[in-house]
Amino acid sequence: MRPVTLITGASSGIGAELAHVFAEHGHELVLTARREAELEALAGAIAASGRPRPLVLPLDLVQRNAVAQLAAALAANGVEPDNVVNNAGFGLAGKAAELDRDDQVAMVDLNIRALTELSLAFADSLARHRGGLLNVASIAGFLPGPGMAVYYASKAYVLSFSEALHEELRGRGVRVTVLCPGPVATGFQARAGLPSGGLGEGGPLALPARRVAEIGYAGLVRGKRVVVAGLGSKLAVFFMGLMPHALLLPIVAYSMRRARGL
Repeated sequence: MRPVTLITGASSGIGAELAHVFAEHGHELVLTARREAELEALAGAIAASGRPRPLVLPLDLVQRNAVAQLAAALAANGVEPDNVVNNAGFGLAGKAAELDRDDQVAMVDLNIRALTELSLAFADSLARHRGGLLNVASIAGFLPGPGMAVYYASKAYVLSFSEALHEELRGRGVRVTVLCPGPVATGFQARAGLPSGGLGEGGPLALPARRVAEIGYAGLVRGKRVVVAGLGSKLAVFFMGLMPHALLLPIVAYSMRRARGL
């Protein structure tokens, strides 16, 4: 079985940039997301740069049998992961009790359930190749998020779960890193129902998606447990850790209202 790097949510944003970065470092890729046309365009761009053309597997990871389908497709193509990059995810802005419940459960399915399945499904393969697992969380994972409650909670899960896996799998030679970016200008804002610039992607914590991908890749190679992308985000996480939640919660709630233009 030929080793490949599997990247989810690769059709745009940080996922697409991670694909470019891994390809530039000599990794053969498998790309998966819902949007087949965008994946094919990305695969073509990588092939045009002189790298092997990635294998494209369009899938909706919210579906309960998606990971089994993905594993079967990899086996049918004679490949297995030496790296898994869990980048797929989305957020929704608004009060949890007022947002569509099915949409929020779908967010949990993608951000938590699918990421958990993919992190565990290929553990033996990662160990055989002494490879790595890169899970994309957010600095949102370090605090509760009134105004995006389920999204913030899902990223807290990714952070906690990945740190635990880092400890559990390191004895098998598997590097596990969780990447926590701050605001990044991607399609995330539109999907979340936020205006452009609403989450501060032009502010002091913001980084381009390409830079976030480079930081994440470097952290995985070094075997770092947690990688917070950018000095501004590092400082924000540090000061958030000093503040009691009684003070932090209304600040976050106010920030989210402003982000939504309310």
